[in-house]
Amino acid sequence: MALGTATDPYELRFDTGRICLDLIATTHPAERLDSVEVLRAWITGCGLVPPDTPLAHADPSWLTAFRELRRETTRLVRGRPAPRTHPYDLALDRVNALATAAPPAPRAVHGEDGALVRELTGPPECAALLGALARDAVELLTDPVARASLRQCEGDNCPIVYVDTSRGRRRRWCSSEICGNRERVARHRRRAALAR
Repeated sequence: MALGTATDPYELRFDTGRICLDLIATTHPAERLDSVEVLRAWITGCGLVPPDTPLAHADPSWLTAFRELRRETTRLVRGRPAPRTHPYDLALDRVNALATAAPPAPRAVHGEDGALVRELTGPPECAALLGALARDAVELLTDPVARASLRQCEGDNCPIVYVDTSRGRRRRWCSSEICGNRERVARHRRRAALAR
């Protein structure tokens, strides 16, 4: 498998079941949000904005803000530390504060083929996008069913957390094509080595 740039769809993953978890996944296996261009691709790829939304006004301060929200959301989702501990409460306060920002305002317009498509009323501001992500985190953290469906990928050294919506809640990997395939290949190699 050839390595691609961070803007390749294979590198920017959107398979966790929640956009706030997709944001957390941008740290694996290395920092994915390493430039404003990649952040723009991620914002569009995760569906925070419709395709072709102008994001030229995004600047390096956006990277800092998205990484901060990612760090605080990670504290709340991973490991589930005891509430009322200092780092947990600080993270919760920050996510709650970001969630108060108004989301980007959508509107329905006629597309080229006449069908209605979604577009934003103007270029989205960083705070509005962070607000949408923070609200997704708040909804995840306060929904007992979604919270009970959170799973840690069983792939070797994969820290990705996802929402298991599979039948019977038996999903083992963040992605069957990536971690699941790696596990199947490793299992085949182990069997082949034993057979020798």
